[in-house]
Amino acid sequence: MRILTVDVGTGTQDIYLYDSRLDIENGFKLILPSPTMIVHRRIRQAMLARTPILLRGHQMGGGPSAWAAEAHARAGIPIYATQDAARTLNDELEKVAALGIKILSEDEADRLPSSVMRVDFLDFDFGAIAQAFAAFGVSLAGLDAVAVAVFDHGAAPPGVSDRQFRFDYLDRRLRERNRLSAFAYPATEIPSSLSRLQAVAASATSLACPLVVMDTAPAAVLGATFDPAVGKRRRKLIVNVGNFHTLAFRLGEGGATEGMGIEGVFEHHTGEIDLAKLESLLRALAAGSLRHEDVFNDMGHGAIVYSQEPLEIGKDEFDVIVTGPRRSMFQGATADPALHLRPYFAVPFGDMMIAGCFGLLAAAADVLPGVREVVQASLYGAGGRAIAPWDIE
Repeated sequence: MRILTVDVGTGTQDIYLYDSRLDIENGFKLILPSPTMIVHRRIRQAMLARTPILLRGHQMGGGPSAWAAEAHARAGIPIYATQDAARTLNDELEKVAALGIKILSEDEADRLPSSVMRVDFLDFDFGAIAQAFAAFGVSLAGLDAVAVAVFDHGAAPPGVSDRQFRFDYLDRRLRERNRLSAFAYPATEIPSSLSRLQAVAASATSLACPLVVMDTAPAAVLGATFDPAVGKRRRKLIVNVGNFHTLAFRLGEGGATEGMGIEGVFEHHTGEIDLAKLESLLRALAAGSLRHEDVFNDMGHGAIVYSQEPLEIGKDEFDVIVTGPRRSMFQGATADPALHLRPYFAVPFGDMMIAGCFGLLAAAADVLPGVREVVQASLYGAGGRAIAPWDIE
């Protein structure tokens, strides 16, 4: 059985090809520039050459791609966008048009002259990934499943706070299904409000196998639990420090497959916090005293505690498990345990960079019955696989 997992972040897209015949550590891995960074570079090159551009394709991750598009418009260079691509910048298209970007129908876009450079927007480019693997003699034909993670704010109705809308979704989903894999969906079951996950599915219609999509932070936290030191703990505090968003989960016992339930969660914007603030939030989450307004009124998304039983920290070798691309925020935090939480940097299956891919794999096993038994045997079982890498055709 083979499953392709792709964790799409702001800086990188992290790719892992699972093969049930191999030990997890022997799966093939790629760490590549993220789609939004690729688009950012293309638009910046066009701006330097003062080339008109058309943004087309699907809604995708913003940040760098959106900043480059806005800079192109401010420079007075013609820039066009189809409706789906324009939603990368804002779900309210009139606000995109106000930036100086002309919104076109698909037919109008097709009629633009060849002198207008086409910039394709999409978070998941299966063709490009397949080409990268093919260059090293690895075929992606005959996959049993594909799992992709992206961060999705959700399409909030006009006048509704994006931050509150996102956190209401997190809370509602955890009340429905209290486990990290609650944020993973088969492509046919994605809620209509999750427009970026929907866009991933729309960009992958050529796949001949099931597709699972998932939110990035829960995937990374779930992946971190496969670190042996983390897995030994019955209850734990795990934080994913992302480039734009920081999510922390307090985990206890509960899920039959994952062996845990969520006792509390908060989400903040990484750019709005420093180590002192983050540690204060983590301590409050552990104590069960963190309130939604403590985070929301500080420009974060929010917080909720489902279990009033405090999680004691400060008793053994580490207090909080850390993963994510901005985990360096905790560097030096162990210098004085009396002042700082003691972090443990999770290394699931020996590789922090693809923690999200391992979480995707576990979540796919939870939502796709057809792959469950085999994948769970690899992730949770003991012993090596039955074949060596050099024996695979």
